[in-house]
Amino acid sequence: MSETTDRGRPGQDTAEGQGAKAQGARRGGGDPGTRGRTTIADGVVEKITGMAARDVVGVHAMGSGLSRTFGAVRDRVPGGAKSVTRGVKAEVGEKQTALDLEIVVEYGVSISDVARNVRENVIAAVERMTGLEVVEVNIAVSDVKLPDEEDEEEPEPRIK
Repeated sequence: MSETTDRGRPGQDTAEGQGAKAQGARRGGGDPGTRGRTTIADGVVEKITGMAARDVVGVHAMGSGLSRTFGAVRDRVPGGAKSVTRGVKAEVGEKQTALDLEIVVEYGVSISDVARNVRENVIAAVERMTGLEVVEVNIAVSDVKLPDEEDEEEPEPRIK
């Protein structure tokens, strides 16, 4: 008994046959993942940035004193939620984004270390989740949280 195989006929489980199947499956031309366009809103990038920045040790809060005060009032209103985007501004293009952050750091931490860690964390999170290239992350340190200062973001308890 001798075995004979018919190589090169489309549809057979050979390398050539598999290539023919794959080409036949591509109707409309090109990879399905490249058909169409995905747009990402500025607010999406701002939320990702805010969450990533808050994860860094030494970041006490986000935003300027005024925005934190208004945010604290808004947080006390029933149904109000903490604004993850407070202190974050994103400019999003088709392939790139630029970010501006305003942060409050804890007293005693190295501001340059915190800023570097915020940049690294934010860039990693935004690029991983969106596929956008982060071209710059500008950080403004607007305040330092002293150990004996009251935290204006935490609401006072109603019952004492």
